[in-house]
Amino acid sequence: MEHSADNGPPDLHARADEQSVVGADGQSNAQENQGNSSRRRRLRRARRIALALALVLLLPLLAAESALRVNYMGDPADGTYTRGQDAIWLGHAWVDGRKKDADVAALAERLRGTGIRDLYVHAGPLEDDGTLPKSAYHNAGWLVPAVHRALPGVRVQAWLGDKLATESPDGLRLERARTRTAVVASTREILAAGFDGAHFDLEPLHSGDRNYLSLLDDLRAVTRAHGVPLSVAAHQIDPLPAFHSVWGTLTNHPKWWSQAYFGQVARRVDQIAVMSYDTMQPLRSLYGGYVAQQTSLALEVTPPTTDLLMGLPFFRENRFGHWAHAETVPAAVRGVRLGLSRTDAGRKRFGVALYVDFAATEDDWTAYRKGWVNPAAAGPHPSVTKTAS
Repeated sequence: MEHSADNGPPDLHARADEQSVVGADGQSNAQENQGNSSRRRRLRRARRIALALALVLLLPLLAAESALRVNYMGDPADGTYTRGQDAIWLGHAWVDGRKKDADVAALAERLRGTGIRDLYVHAGPLEDDGTLPKSAYHNAGWLVPAVHRALPGVRVQAWLGDKLATESPDGLRLERARTRTAVVASTREILAAGFDGAHFDLEPLHSGDRNYLSLLDDLRAVTRAHGVPLSVAAHQIDPLPAFHSVWGTLTNHPKWWSQAYFGQVARRVDQIAVMSYDTMQPLRSLYGGYVAQQTSLALEVTPPTTDLLMGLPFFRENRFGHWAHAETVPAAVRGVRLGLSRTDAGRKRFGVALYVDFAATEDDWTAYRKGWVNPAAAGPHPSVTKTAS
C-alpha cells in the first residue's frame, strides 16, 4: 500500500512528536530554573538587607547597654545623700475616707528621720474634660491639717492625673483650650481645699507638646498666687539622641522626652520628679547605670531654682518594661548617687521620690534609709560584679 506524505510511517510521526515534547519541556525547565535562580537572588538580597537593618538597630543598642554597665561602676562622692527634698506618692485611700488618725500617726513614725518633705496624695483623677469633682478628695479637710500636726514642715500636695488622648481616642485632650481652662479651674478649687501644692501626672505625654507647656504657664500663675509649688511627674529623657522619635515610629508610643523638652518643662515648674522606673532594663547593673544616666541628663537641663527628684521603685511587678529583680531600690539609689556625683554633687534642690506607699515593702524602706538617708550606715557598696543581676 502506498503512503501519502500526511500519513507517513507511524514511527517517524512518533519521533517527531517526542522531539517536540522534549523541546517544550526543556524550554519550560530552563525558564523554571531561571525563575528559581531569580527568586533565590531576591531572597538573599532581602536577607542581607534585613541583617543590615538589624545591625543598624542592634549595634547602637548593644553599645548603649554596655555604656550603662560602665556607668554603674565607681563610687558615689561623699555627701551625695538626702538634702531633705524627698517626696512620696500616696494612694487615694488618704482622701476618700479609708485612712484614719492612726494611719497618719503610723505614717509620721515612718517618715521621721528621713528626707521626705512632700506628700503627693492622689486626689484625682481629673475627668477627661479637665474638671474634678469635689467628691474625689472629700476627706482632704481632715488629712492636710492632720499631717501638719503630725509632721510639721511636710507639704501635702494634690496629685492630679489623667490619661491623655495621645495614643487612643479616649482621654484628656490638651489641644482643647476649654479643657486646659477647666484643669486650671480645678487646680484653683483643690488649692482652696487646703492642699499645699499641685502635682500633675499626665500620661502618655509626647515630647514637644506645646499645649502642655501652655498649661504649665497658666497653672504656675495660679500656684504662685497661692504661694505653693507647681510640681510635675516627668517622662524619662532620651537615652540616645532622638530615641523617642525612633521608638515612636516603631511602636506608636514615644515614651521618652528629648532633653531639650525636659528642660523646657523644668523651667516652668517649681518641682519635677522623673519617673525613673519601667525602664526595660533586665539587670540591676544596667538599671542602675540607666538611672545614673537619667540623673545626669536631668541635672544638665534643670535650673538650680527647680527641685529635681528621681523616682525610686517602691513596688514589685513583672511585665513588659519592668523586671522586679532588676529595678530595685538599692540599684536606683546607687544610680542616683553616681549621676549626682558626676554631674552636680553640690546641687541643693535635689532629692528622690518614692513610688508608691501602698506597694512598698520593709526592704524598700530599709534600702532608702541605708542608701540615701544615711549611706554611712550601709557600709561599703558591693562590687559591680556582685550586683550585676
